[in-house]
Amino acid sequence: MTLPRRLPTLRRLMVGALLALAMTDSAELDAQSTLLRAGDVDRLPAKPATARIAYGSEPEQFGELRLPEGPGPFPVAVVVHGGCWVMRYASITNSTALADALRDAGIATWNIEYRRADSPGGGWPNTFLDAAAATDHLRDVAKTYPLDLSRVITIGHSAGGHLAMWLAGAKRIPASSPLARRDPLPLRGVVALAGIADLADFRTYQQNSCGDVVDGLMGGDATQFPDRYAAGSPVSLFPLGVPQVQIVGTLDRVMPQRARDAHATAARASGDPFELIVVDGAGHHEVMSPRSSVWPHIEATVKRLLAPR
Repeated sequence: MTLPRRLPTLRRLMVGALLALAMTDSAELDAQSTLLRAGDVDRLPAKPATARIAYGSEPEQFGELRLPEGPGPFPVAVVVHGGCWVMRYASITNSTALADALRDAGIATWNIEYRRADSPGGGWPNTFLDAAAATDHLRDVAKTYPLDLSRVITIGHSAGGHLAMWLAGAKRIPASSPLARRDPLPLRGVVALAGIADLADFRTYQQNSCGDVVDGLMGGDATQFPDRYAAGSPVSLFPLGVPQVQIVGTLDRVMPQRARDAHATAARASGDPFELIVVDGAGHHEVMSPRSSVWPHIEATVKRLLAPR
């Protein structure tokens, strides 16, 4: 007997819930529409580099060194841009503003370019070998410029975050792999800015951003080339033996929450010191802007990892 009288109330509750959901979706869409894109980051202002230095003979084998004011020696952040490991999405320009801001914060930066999967000679294994050669070339750079090579970290965005983490795992790469390095430059830690820790898993959500790029980088999938993925996917190299920090925005649609949570779980289970910093209202490219709300977290993290012991 009471059911007919309750129906209007139930309808009002249902309508209210639907309106609230619609308003939430609308608010998220509005927030997404104001987020930065890669091109916005490319246009951010930055001062010229101290020097552009080649680490190899190929056109893309170079880095831009930025030194803070003062006599040094300075701690160093190796900065690795993202862009899905392909040329059409990003270049060294995308990480220039970040490298310049870190320089202003008292950190020398070595912002590296490298051959991507669609570059002549790029992809497996040379994309990896370029990142390694650029990092190890700091030993030669330090012969001319005042760098403290006892305090070096890597920091990379998205696909560059993958390479930054991979560089930190150098000692764990199987000796039989073409990626093995005899004497890698020691690192203090790694900062991944929405960085990709697991290449095989990224294949399952790469359509969110990049398209089919992992096979182009690796030459195929993990069932075809298990040895390549074992040597080139950071999660396969855990523990890296240095602190890892993953910084990502709540509105990052390139990296799903499950991926960053899986990274956290795997890193902590391996015994590596790990910190996950999730910044409210930030998207995938805000992590590369010194003008965004993410920047204070990045600056503080880099300074902490590079602090004198």
